[in-house]
Amino acid sequence: MKKERIIIMGAAGRDFHQFNTLFRDNPQYEVVAFTATQIPFISNRIYPKELSGSLYPKGIKIYDEVELPKLIKRLRADTCSLAYSDLPYQTVMQKASWVNANGANFVLYAPQLSMLKSKRPVIAVCAVRTGAGKSPTTRYVSKLLRKHGVKTAIIRHPMPYGDLKEQAVQRYSTLKDLVKYKTTVEEREDYEPHIRNGFVVYSGVDYEKILRKAEDEAQLVIWDGGNNDAPFIKPDLMITVADPLRAGNEISYYPGETCARIADVLLVNKVNSASKEEIATVESNLKAINPKAKIVMADSAVSVDNPRIVKGSSALLIEDGPTITHGSMRFGAATVAAKQYGVSKIVNAKSYAVGTIKDTFVKYPALDKELPAMGYSAKQIRDLEATVNRADCDIVLSATPTNLRSIINANKPIVQVSYEIRPHGKAFDSLIEKFVRARVK
Repeated sequence: MKKERIIIMGAAGRDFHQFNTLFRDNPQYEVVAFTATQIPFISNRIYPKELSGSLYPKGIKIYDEVELPKLIKRLRADTCSLAYSDLPYQTVMQKASWVNANGANFVLYAPQLSMLKSKRPVIAVCAVRTGAGKSPTTRYVSKLLRKHGVKTAIIRHPMPYGDLKEQAVQRYSTLKDLVKYKTTVEEREDYEPHIRNGFVVYSGVDYEKILRKAEDEAQLVIWDGGNNDAPFIKPDLMITVADPLRAGNEISYYPGETCARIADVLLVNKVNSASKEEIATVESNLKAINPKAKIVMADSAVSVDNPRIVKGSSALLIEDGPTITHGSMRFGAATVAAKQYGVSKIVNAKSYAVGTIKDTFVKYPALDKELPAMGYSAKQIRDLEATVNRADCDIVLSATPTNLRSIINANKPIVQVSYEIRPHGKAFDSLIEKFVRARVK
């Protein structure tokens, strides 16, 4: 039988998981290449032989996605599988046309096909867009579970941007582990708050092994999703977070709408920052696509760790990188904090950008006053530091969830902005409590 030759289009996340669960050791298929996009510095690598299985003794090459037309022809690919997230439907179909025009089939595999089954109860927290408030929702749920005496392990959506073999299974229990695993700023943004809250976080590449290790030390597993991707682990309770500040995205982004349609609970976040019309639009859309789900409203509460020096100061604003780049948020928590705490002037971050940070502003022209916390390499972290130090302002308002003061040497005070969800009423807490009573032994 002729093998189906496949190129997996990814961004160092679902692409590897899809390979591990659907294609590794499967003689019906031959994965001839991965492509990479969306995240800088993740192409021109090898998916290593140690992770590829017996059918791939040399591993599998990872190319930049711009090479896809040539790869389809040169590698005689039959099928290209899209395996990354946070894409508008227009972009998805443009990629489909791109692939089809070059002679290959375009496939979107159902997320259920690659979901692992756990022997522990699983709560999945996903979102319709990156930056919707999924991580603070995960933090809220994990702390609520601790109140109920449930020992919880958090499994985070993958971000393996370094040596894939070394990153196969990662366990984070202390802040020292962030250094041990040479984590990027984006990884720190998602792992560090959980670690500071006293939870163990697992991440990496091989999620079968990751899941089994997490099960061994926990009564319950939380899947903390990334971007608007679907869970890698089959959930017993699926929570999907929606964002009224991007009303309409819940029915126009891939695979965010899928996550909304399969959710048990739909949490509409940032209600305190959105208009009544935006909230009504999101609620109406969610009810139309998933009438069985419970809809919960929540505020996003913003605070700073040094309010005394904020009022009346000029400020450079720093935001979570993915949220304001490919997440296309109009503004983030730093902007909210600037208004809430009386910043006198917000400086234009774009005018101070250097090196790879300047390149980011070129790639995302909608960016202007807010600086994305980009740090995918040592050089990019140096460029971030130089950009901060060039800025003519009194303070930096940093809404990246990681402690930027431990990563860069700034020549001005950095004020940490935090944001946590506050569900309206008691319905959400009661729902989690009911789940614990029914599923945790």
